[in-house]
Amino acid sequence: MYTPLELRHLRTLLALREAGNLSRAAQLLNLTQSALSHQLKGLEDHYGAELFERKSSPLSFGVAGQRLLQLAELILPQIDEADRDVRRLVEGSAGQLRIAVECHTCFDWLMPAMDAFRERWPEVELDIVSGFQADPVGLLHQDRAELAIVSDVDAEEAGVAVHPLFSFEIVALLPKGHPLLAKPWLEAEDFAGQAYIHYPVPDEMLDLVRSVLKPAGVTPPRRTSELTVAMLQLVASGRGFAALPLWAVEGYLARGYVARQRIGPSGLTGRLYAVSTGQLAAKPFLADFVRIMRETSLVNLGGVSLL
Repeated sequence: MYTPLELRHLRTLLALREAGNLSRAAQLLNLTQSALSHQLKGLEDHYGAELFERKSSPLSFGVAGQRLLQLAELILPQIDEADRDVRRLVEGSAGQLRIAVECHTCFDWLMPAMDAFRERWPEVELDIVSGFQADPVGLLHQDRAELAIVSDVDAEEAGVAVHPLFSFEIVALLPKGHPLLAKPWLEAEDFAGQAYIHYPVPDEMLDLVRSVLKPAGVTPPRRTSELTVAMLQLVASGRGFAALPLWAVEGYLARGYVARQRIGPSGLTGRLYAVSTGQLAAKPFLADFVRIMRETSLVNLGGVSLL
């Protein structure tokens, strides 16, 4: 017998509206797409009505779906607030959360998550450790940060807890009309002899070098820049190529400022993780911040998949 309306159903409908499709909503809810479809079908069978139009883009909710969304908007924020209040009373809420980042492109996606976190946890002092950090995890052990955002992590390192965030495609950026755009994808040899424009970071932090160029023994000339827009300006003027997350350059691609090309037949995948000390991992505000980072990134960034 089907169970009547539950809180999980309301959360599912909100996630579906925020994500815009079943696949991304399933990631938000940590469900398989099949399990999500089954849950929605059961709810529709219970009411004898379709809750949303599956072939619409963006998703269009029917009258029944819109009514349940109204209920979700009314009830779920109150439940979440009560849950945070109880955790504050039991475990405490005050503290600080200093974030160290190694990636120059982190700030575009991190700021919305920080804004959402401040609304939910105003008692927590939230800040970013100034400057680029070559070893952000090391700052945790020095008590100079509580959270590190990194692209590679040693899950076996003692005293830390690893919180997977999301994966994304890294694309090659080339001037419009470049001959390499005619290829189905780029291989390591295609980068030989062309200037590689990248952030001033160690090679082990550059996915293109670590995963593509170094294994093939390809060593193109280099040029560095602190700013993404400066890198793309150099690319647009034919000074070389760059390799950046697709979500970080979508606006420039949409305006036709530069062109993109896939790296490898399956694309080059980058990943981001949050790392904290084991002790801080038990803090409720940290768990909430990790959740917020994952959800806001999935909803706001193109081509992102949760880890």
